[in-house]
Amino acid sequence: MVDDATAQQLAKVFKALGDPNRIKLFSLITASASGEMCVCDLTEPVGLSQPTVSHHMKLLVEAGLVTREQRGKWAYYQPTTGTLADAARAFTA
Repeated sequence: MVDDATAQQLAKVFKALGDPNRIKLFSLITASASGEMCVCDLTEPVGLSQPTVSHHMKLLVEAGLVTREQRGKWAYYQPTTGTLADAARAFTA
């Protein structure tokens, strides 16, 4: 059984992944050859506006699934290592 703090964090992770667009965005970033993607390169593949993509990315950042780095006017996102694996492990340990 997980404690309250762990349950809160797991809920954030699963809520962030509970939207098909966020799953697509996360998949694009994790599959990127460079290991990161600019928000400017994420809008076209998912067919959403930049503000909408930024909103989705904010939720992925808050869940700990990606990190955000501001470079000039663009935000770049990198997948974090372990958050998704830690979430799965909470149910298999």
